[in-house]
Amino acid sequence: MKIKAFILFLSYFLFFNVNSSIACTCPLTTLSLAECDKYQIIFRGKVVSHTTCTDKPGETVFQILDLFKGKVHEKFKVLYHCNEPCSSTFNPGEEWIIYTNYKQVDNARLDWCSRSRKFIKNFKEDYYAQTYGNSYDEEVAFLRKNLGTYKVMEDREENAAGKRNILPSKTQFIVTLFISMAVVILFIQLFKKYFK
Repeated sequence: MKIKAFILFLSYFLFFNVNSSIACTCPLTTLSLAECDKYQIIFRGKVVSHTTCTDKPGETVFQILDLFKGKVHEKFKVLYHCNEPCSSTFNPGEEWIIYTNYKQVDNARLDWCSRSRKFIKNFKEDYYAQTYGNSYDEEVAFLRKNLGTYKVMEDREENAAGKRNILPSKTQFIVTLFISMAVVILFIQLFKKYFK
């Protein structure tokens, strides 16, 4: 009986240690222009809203504070997966530096192993500073000096593609139908008159 208990204990111990050994293992990066060249979008922003993953990727909307690279709107959506080993959470009001690439014109897909980092007030608790070798403020200063800051695009209620995909109301449909019919009838009449 003791042997079975020992084997069971050893099995659980190995199982949980193997799972924990598959934890977050992102490659270490240094702050450089070469590292910045890997990304299409780099910005400093504040989390405005956040939805967690369900059956689709999570979404976080950022209010852009400083744009260092890319073209984005004042409020920009970043998509991400929650079940990845290095995933983190976003909370409204948090400030982040985001390094990412476009997924579509108006949103991006975040790779948790990018240099993206959260602002943590207490330097001693800032594990990003310990990992990256520079503070949040030093990183912002580097980005401003080497990449510059750019204007964000003005927000629109909807992107242009979305407006093209809206179905007309019944009234718009009827008016469009009657105008189209009148144009076709006029064309037929003119064709008969001039091309007999």
